[in-house]
Amino acid sequence: MQHYFSKKQTSDLNLKKIQIKAFGNIYELFSGSGVFSKDKLDTGSKLLIENSFIEDKWSVLDLGCGIGVVGILIKKQYLDINLSMSDVNERAISLSKKNLRLHKLKAKVIQSNIYENITEKFNTILSNPPQTAGKKVCFKIIEQAPNFLKNGGFLQIVARHKKGGKSLKEKMFEVFGNVEEIAKGSGYRIYASKN
Repeated sequence: MQHYFSKKQTSDLNLKKIQIKAFGNIYELFSGSGVFSKDKLDTGSKLLIENSFIEDKWSVLDLGCGIGVVGILIKKQYLDINLSMSDVNERAISLSKKNLRLHKLKAKVIQSNIYENITEKFNTILSNPPQTAGKKVCFKIIEQAPNFLKNGGFLQIVARHKKGGKSLKEKMFEVFGNVEEIAKGSGYRIYASKN
């Protein structure tokens, strides 16, 4: 059985454009089968896009980027961030590159199972972790994050609070010694921890 968090997708791509509303604007992005939330912007990602805190010139990693929606829409708001996007799913990587070209943006796109091919450190890591992949994967994102964050850098993740998100918040506190809820809406929360 294939999931959007599988490395290879064998289903037909069925390439299409979808419309995404964020920051009061409408953006078009390429999507297709075998990727996360292929038909629309999911509620958790929208909350993350519109509420994560970013500063100019930061290096930002969109971890588990899917078609690139979080990274791309944040880059459109903060043009001088240094953006990297990664996903295990090869099809998601290819669609992210296509969407960067569509929006004439530059970013480093890395095919990587969590942090395995990530080599630098960031001011912030943004993630909508694949809760359907299980706690083990989500916990790994949190546990290994300090190795890929600069001193004073932030891990910012979005999760459904009542569907496992609370345990992610607790794990973040365990790993970082601090965690803050910076936004909530429609059952989702954004948790941030400082390195």
